[in-house]
Amino acid sequence: MPSSMLIFFMIVVGIPVIAGVLGDIYKRQLKFKERQLELLGNRTAESAAQYAAHTERLEQRVRVLERIVTDKGLTISDEIEKLRDRPLN
Repeated sequence: MPSSMLIFFMIVVGIPVIAGVLGDIYKRQLKFKERQLELLGNRTAESAAQYAAHTERLEQRVRVLERIVTDKGLTISDEIEKLRDRPLN
């Protein structure tokens, strides 16, 4: 095979095949990264929901404590005893 035919074969066949393989690898990497980001986003959303629920519970407890401190009709110890008997939310 003459060298000019080999060069022509490499240009016509080799370069497009190599470009196709590299393009496929790149597409797979992008798909993998997208999936990683999607999973990370889901995990972050779940954590945010848990933090929001925890914050809500803490805010409820603070409201109860504020009510106990500012309520002059009951003694603090009586109110605490009533809260101990009440189930948690």
